[in-house]
Amino acid sequence: MTKILVADDEADLEVLIKQKFRQKIREQHYEFVFAVNGVDALEKIKQHPDVSVVLSDINMPEMDGLTLLSRLGESSPLIKAVIVSAYGDMDNIRTAMNRGAFDFITKPINFEDLTLTMEKTIRHVGQIKETLQAIKENNILKMYVDETVLNFMGSREYESSITANETLEATVAFIDICGFTAISENEKPDTVVKLLNSYFDVIVKEIIAQGGYIDKFIGDAVMAVFKGEYHLDRALDACLAVRKQVNDLPETVSTYKPLVSIGINSGEMISGNIGSANLRRLDYTVIGDTVNTAQRLQSAAAPGQVVINQAAYDQIKSSFRCASIGEVVLKNKANPVSIYEVLD
Repeated sequence: MTKILVADDEADLEVLIKQKFRQKIREQHYEFVFAVNGVDALEKIKQHPDVSVVLSDINMPEMDGLTLLSRLGESSPLIKAVIVSAYGDMDNIRTAMNRGAFDFITKPINFEDLTLTMEKTIRHVGQIKETLQAIKENNILKMYVDETVLNFMGSREYESSITANETLEATVAFIDICGFTAISENEKPDTVVKLLNSYFDVIVKEIIAQGGYIDKFIGDAVMAVFKGEYHLDRALDACLAVRKQVNDLPETVSTYKPLVSIGINSGEMISGNIGSANLRRLDYTVIGDTVNTAQRLQSAAAPGQVVINQAAYDQIKSSFRCASIGEVVLKNKANPVSIYEVLD
């Protein structure tokens, strides 16, 4: 069952929602919680932490819907909001989207459209939760395994399996959230973690949308890998989307404005289980010069830049608009390297 919070000061809307969705409510597909403004909505979310979707009006007393969106992004990054408002002008739509709205519906409400939008939003929230759960379960599995698995991990069969690896052609992207260290040094730990997770949420969505996967989170950076057909093109599309989405995010605590610097490299790398068999901590990851170079390209990127090297530029220059940055010296590279910024 999906729990949906409706924030609107029109009392008639609660009655209308209950009428239109009575079958879904009866079949326990949906459970609705109602609030009369943004302040009430935040309080209801504290009472119902399992809320997945918020339907919010813009014009409400005490706290309007646009302010509510900003507060949700800070306190509840997994909740996705759909604005349902009579104010359908482009300024309001853009402001809502920049503050994290997943979609926008105008009044009077077309309930068929609302139903489809809710289902799309619920699916999106489900995908994010599944991804986070998989990461959580994978980390837990590294620490807690039953006796059968422990016995297997001590066997020659296991030793053979963990040393197996493959060489593949793929693209690696390092995405760093610029200047976040200052936030971590000056804000409360709970604020830092929630804010960082909300940024990761934005990044992960765009990577998954282009068929990539998260190899690991490294502090306030993400390492993503793209395999298969057009892996370099898909990595660039994902990273350009990440840059746009992060650029559109509002200022947060301490007037911090998030930006990303991104390094992308494509080529041959080794894929395998890396770690300590004795400690029983292994990560299935990619390693090699291609991966190292991607990280160093990210270090050379300025805030807001997506940076590639000459080899990648030669592959994609007919499909993407780029600008030459010039030559830079990368760590452990004997000669200067020509790098390019991918514009769009």
